Amino acid sequence: MKTNPETLKILSIDIGGSHIKGTILNQAGELQRPYEKVPTPLPANPENIVNSIKTLVKDFPDFNRISVGFPGYVRDGVVKTAPNLDNDAWKDFDFAKKLEEVLGHPARVVNDADMQGLGVVKGKGLELVITLGTGFGTALLYNGNLLPHLEFSHQPVGKVKSYDKYIGEVAIEKEGYKKWNRRMQKVFVVLKTVFNYDYLYIGGGNSDKLTFKLDKNMKVVSNADGIKGGARLWLQDELPKTPPAKKGEEAKAAK
Repeated sequence: MKTNPETLKILSIDIGGSHIKGTILNQAGELQRPYEKVPTPLPANPENIVNSIKTLVKDFPDFNRISVGFPGYVRDGVVKTAPNLDNDAWKDFDFAKKLEEVLGHPARVVNDADMQGLGVVKGKGLELVITLGTGFGTALLYNGNLLPHLEFSHQPVGKVKSYDKYIGEVAIEKEGYKKWNRRMQKVFVVLKTVFNYDYLYIGGGNSDKLTFKLDKNMKVVSNADGIKGGARLWLQDELPKTPPAKKGEEAKAAK
């Protein structure tokens, strides 16, 4: 059953390695309340994450849709991987269905970088969004449309097993920010070569730790901007696909 876009009230949740953040959005992606957060539980299995979300939203106003950005590979609301939470516990877990059961409203779950991408892109050309946090997230959009998710973070880089380990939180703790920044410069060269993007957006908790000058078509964005992508997960279904025909156009089409 469709809801008038003007009445959409969307619970938008971002699940990170250290915190779970949430807010309520209107159909334009505008925050209806300051976003709040709770610590990501340990162990970060489905039961504990769901309970933390329930705690987070218990005093939130009414909502009728749910959007979740999840740090892993998600297909049709079902989690396939969760490398920075608990891979074994999350494998093939239907997170969207569980949230619908617990919170009582339709839910959509996508990769966290994908949701951030929907919230920050201009909608022109090929735009790449990356998140620098516990791990390394990527999302690719063309003219504002989300392309199939690529787990680029799992690619080996040099002698390191994955980009997650090369530039993730563990690498910062082990190598320090100076060496991490040198690694990030190398990563940006790879991204430019591989994706040939028109614009690159950089989000995540460690994005403000970059100390070198970015190219003109690169921009640091906030997590607050990214969480607004939760609205766009629903708008494509709630809004008319094409504008109403102008008077007389129906007759022309019928000829």
